[in-house]
Parts: sequence; C-alpha cells; structure tokens
Amino acid sequence: MVCPCTTSGMAGKATYDRCKVLIVFHIDRGQIEGTDVNGLTIGVVADTPPVMIEGNWRVGVLLDDKATKEQEDKLIAVFSGQKGGSMGAAAPLIGEMLGVKRVPMKYSDKGREHKVQMGPDVHAEVEDYVGGGQETPIQLVGVAHPANSTLTIARGTHSHINAFGIDFEPTGKSAFSAPFSWQG
Repeated sequence: MVCPCTTSGMAGKATYDRCKVLIVFHIDRGQIEGTDVNGLTIGVVADTPPVMIEGNWRVGVLLDDKATKEQEDKLIAVFSGQKGGSMGAAAPLIGEMLGVKRVPMKYSDKGREHKVQMGPDVHAEVEDYVGGGQETPIQLVGVAHPANSTLTIARGTHSHINAFGIDFEPTGKSAFSAPFSWQG
C-alpha cells in the first residue's frame, strides 16, 4: 500500500530490483525570481536502486511546452536542485541526468482524483485512498518528501509512463497526492 522509501526516509528497501517513479508538480500560482510560472506543470521521472538513499538515480524532466524560455530556465533551476530547497536535497542522489523534454501537458485535480497527460507517452491517474469507515483520505505526516511533509495516500488507477527509456505501469500501486507551497 505504501512504498517503504516514503516511511523510512528513503532508507527502506523496496521489493523491486529498481524503483520507478513519476513526481508531478502543477503550479497553480507562483513565481521564481520575478518570473510568473502560473499554470505550468513539470514532471520528474526517476529510476532508482531499491534503497533510494544510496543514490545513483537516473532522472529525466518533462516540462510543460507552454513554458517560455525564461520560465523553462527558472523551472529547471528549481527542479534540478540548483536553487536548493526541497529539490536541492535530492540533487546529490542523482547519478545520471537523462535530459529535459518539452511536451504538451493536461492536468486535472478534482476532489480525490488527480490526472496528468504529459505528451503521448506519459499518463498518470491516482485516487486518494479512503479506507474502512473513514470519510477522509488517509495521510502520512512527518515524511521526508520533496513536495510536502504530509502526503495523502493514493493508488494508481490508470497509468503508464514511458519516458527517457524508463517504462513502467503503476496502476494499482502506491501513489500519493499533496499540495506544495515553497518559499525561497
């Protein structure tokens, strides 16, 4: 139900030979050093060893094709860790940068359902998990994650990711959703 890396500070060993992940950030509103990045979406695709904290991650970035060159430069600086912050903490774990690819993006966030289409080869849908007699989704609190220290547990409902030579289908597997708000 929940990836061991999430609850162990990335020190838990996964049950797979490699962990393949997609982290999507949709920016409702924001700016980076005075550059407006409202409405843009960015995705980080990663292939990691089963113990993520060991590093040697293979990472590619999918960038919203609506971004101007100035927006692209600012977003890449933040999401590659060059500006420090949450993504800066993950930067030393990257062993191979697979590149940046600009693709059309469609993002929707409706209640418990979150969907993204990134070009023709990346489609991810997750649904926040409500278990037992609960009325609200279950959350993990106090975790080390670049988006937020509180994550809503979700599951992949219909997904296939094929980018940068990383191909996986997380349908039925662990997923999360979380708002993010970074200051810098």
